[in-house]
Order: sequence, then C-alpha cells, then structure tokens
Amino acid sequence: MILMALLAVPLLGALLTLVSPPWSPRRLTRVARLYGLVVSGVTLVLALVAAVVFDYGKRGPQLGVDRTWAASIGLRFHLGVDGISLPLIVLTAALTFLCMVYTARVLPSRGTGGDEGDSPPQALIGLILLLEVGMLGTFVALDLVLFFVFFEVVLVPMYFIIANWGGSGRDGQAKARAAANKFILYTLLGSGFLLVGILLIAVNARTLDMTALAARHGAGLSHGVQVTAFALMALGFAVKTPMWPLHTWLPDAHTEAPTVGSVLLAGVLLKMGTYGFVRVAVPAAPGGAHTWAPWLGLLAVIGILYGALACLAQRDLKRMIAYSSIGHMGFVLLGIATLTPVGVNAALFGNVAHGLITGLLFFLAGAIKERYGTGDLDVLGGGMLAKAPYLASILTFASIASLGLPGLAGFWGEMLALLGAYRPHAGLPRGTFLTFMALGGLGAVLTAAYFLRMLAKVTHGPVAERWRTTRFADVRSYELLAWTPLITATLFIGLWPKTLLALTDGAVRVLLGGR
Repeated sequence: MILMALLAVPLLGALLTLVSPPWSPRRLTRVARLYGLVVSGVTLVLALVAAVVFDYGKRGPQLGVDRTWAASIGLRFHLGVDGISLPLIVLTAALTFLCMVYTARVLPSRGTGGDEGDSPPQALIGLILLLEVGMLGTFVALDLVLFFVFFEVVLVPMYFIIANWGGSGRDGQAKARAAANKFILYTLLGSGFLLVGILLIAVNARTLDMTALAARHGAGLSHGVQVTAFALMALGFAVKTPMWPLHTWLPDAHTEAPTVGSVLLAGVLLKMGTYGFVRVAVPAAPGGAHTWAPWLGLLAVIGILYGALACLAQRDLKRMIAYSSIGHMGFVLLGIATLTPVGVNAALFGNVAHGLITGLLFFLAGAIKERYGTGDLDVLGGGMLAKAPYLASILTFASIASLGLPGLAGFWGEMLALLGAYRPHAGLPRGTFLTFMALGGLGAVLTAAYFLRMLAKVTHGPVAERWRTTRFADVRSYELLAWTPLITATLFIGLWPKTLLALTDGAVRVLLGGR
C-alpha cells in the first residue's frame, strides 16, 4: 500500500489547501509554507521507503496495487514500480520537497514576481502538491487509461502556476499568460494524438494492462497497427519531451514561470514524455518503434544541434537553460531510438541527470535574477566571482556538469547514448546511426561552447560598472538546503554510475524482449 499512500498524501494535502482559516495574512503565509514542507516531506519519506523495500534482484513490477476501476470496460486501478520508474519517483518527490524548502523562504507573489503573495499563499502550495500527484501517478500507473489520466493531470496545475505566478509587472503578466496558453494548447494537442494511439493499441490487443502489453512484445497486433499507434503515441510524447520541432512552447514557459515552476517543469515534466516512449510506446508497439526509429534518431540529433545553436544566440539566462533542455533531451531520444539496452539505459540515466542538473540551474537562475533584477547576460556583465563567489562557484559546477564533464552525472547519459548509436539494434541502418553519433558528438562540443560563453559573461572578468557599488548576498542558508542534495546526487551518480545503471538494466531488457 506504499504506492497508494504515495499518491494519497499529496492529493489529500492539495485538497486541504482549499480550506482557508480566518487567520491574518502573515500567519496564513507562515502556516502554508510549513504545511507544504510537511506534506512534501512525508511524500519524500514514502518514496524513500519504497526504494528501501524494493527488491533489486527482481525485474518485474513490485509493490503492486491492482483493483477494479470500471469493470464494464475493463479498467483497473493498477499501480507498480520497477527499476525504470523507481529513480523517477524518488527524483519527483525530492525535487518537490526541495521546491517547498525554497518556497518556505521565497513565496512568489501572484503576477508580480515579489517575495510575498497577494493571493492566498496556500493556492500555490496546493497546485504544487496536485502537480506532484500527477507526476508520481504517471510513473506508477500500469493501466493505459490510468496512465493517460495522470499524464494529463499535470497540465492544469502547471498552467495556473505559469499564468498566475509567472512574469513580473503588467507586461510580464501578459507574457506569462501567453506562455501558459501556448503550453496548454501544445500539450493538449499532443494528448489528443496520444489518446488515439492508446485506444488503437487497447482495442486491437484487447487489454489496457501495460505489463501484459510489454510481455507480448507486439504479438497479436498487425504491423500496420503498430506503425500507426507508435506514430500517434510518439507525437503525444514528443510534445511533452519536447522534441524538435514541437518544442516552441518550452522556452516561453520556462522564461515566464516562477523558479519552482521552472524547476519542476525541467526536472520532472519533460521526463514524462521520454518515460512514455520507454514504458508504453516501444514495448507495446515494437514493430512501429523499429520502423520509426531512424526518423526518431534524426529528429533527436536535429534537436541536439538546434538546441546548442539556439543557446549560443540567447541573451537571457533562463531562456538559454530552457533551450539547453531541448539539446539534452535530444540525447535521451537518440538513446531510445537505438532500441538497444545500452541506448535505453543511457536515456533513463540522462533523464535523471538532466532532472538533477537542470533543476539546480533553474534554482541558480532564479537566485541570480532575485539579486540582480535581471537575467540578461549582457546586463549581468560578469564578475560574479568577485561579488558572490559561492553562488558563482555553484553556477560553474552546474554548468560543467550539464556540458558533460567526466565524473559528473551529465557525462554518462550523453556518452552512452552515442555508444548506443555506434551499435544500434541489428535491424536498424548502422550507417545512418553512425552519422547520428557524429552529429551528436558535434552537439556535445557546442554544448561546452555555450556554457563557457555563459560563464564568461556572468562569473568571470571584471565586475560591470553598474554593479561595482552594489552589495549582493551570497548563497543563503535556505538556498544551500535546497541545492546541496542536487549537487551531492550529481557527484554521486557521476562517480558511481553503476548505482543507477544496475537498477534500470534488468527492467529495460524485459521491456525490450530480453535483448
């Protein structure tokens, strides 16, 4: 019943935020902040308990819950966790808790970008907890319709977080609402394709059970059905990933979202798309995956190169980090496209590494904007190592981790994805994937270029004239509390990658039919 509790605690916590006691605004704010910490902390403890009791020698789903949901149409409330989903469950619970740690000190105001809210503070807390329910539910669902429901639940709270707490000033509010509208329209359109693909699989396979579909490996489904269903589901997952050219909602959403919204969007929501490829699309329609794999690989490397070149052209720090996500998720998609255990393990490793590193980068971008009042690289003007040396040092660490320095988490996902492209599945055109590998390697070089450019503009060099007489706070205690676990995890799985790869490998081989 751990998984039921994992969903019930944040759901109940979100519902209780609808109650507004007749307290003073200051007391209400203080209680709301503490409440968010407690509820997300309990959820994190449950996720860690699941990790402790998990049998690491077993390949199939564990800690399962399987109850009748709607018997007349064969729906079941089916939950479970395996080596693929467990790291993402812990990552989701940890990032949500760290966002609550940050929010306990910096509660963004509604539409003004300030420190104190002008609307009931429990509204933001409730939306974050509801978002956590959808994210966790996506990773534990083993029924296709249940998976789709959780996959869609996240859209509503994220829409309101961006629209109501994003931007700064009147113009910023308008931009935030426009970004939120673009986010919801893109993702809803993708969800329509996803639903049709899921129903096509369910009707022809006569089951909604994701474990049964994975065990069949396409048996009972014609090649045409698999090709069509994979294409439809891939469109839905590609929007959420996001894959080029369905990415254009992402930079605006990241730029306008409050810090905690950007952290959860980059750290978890983007992983739901690539998780869907691995958990649903590839095992349910392997024939379709084989047909579309070269095209998926092509779009992946275009995304890698496009994201890197776009980063080189950016002037805003948050927007640069947002475009970097397109490139990093391109490596994840390239790993999936190889259809090999090495490639898919690389994708799952890259998912976790990106969640840790990019979550940290968005925390840092928020801290820099809070101090300087801007994220414009030219206005920042360099010299942060002199003004706030610890903040600048952590930004440097996060940047070199993201560009893939060996020994840090960002290295392994990219390197193994390129290795998977060097030896793709036997039925795939090796020459094509060798070209993808070469282009991906070029993208990795460009990644180093734009991060080094950013560091040169922000941390190094003399202090800009406009900031010489301004005093900035260095890293504060609550920021250190929120960032230290991300730094530690980035170092740990970077130095000991087998910790994560040994967990995912068995489950990946099951989903790929023992390959």
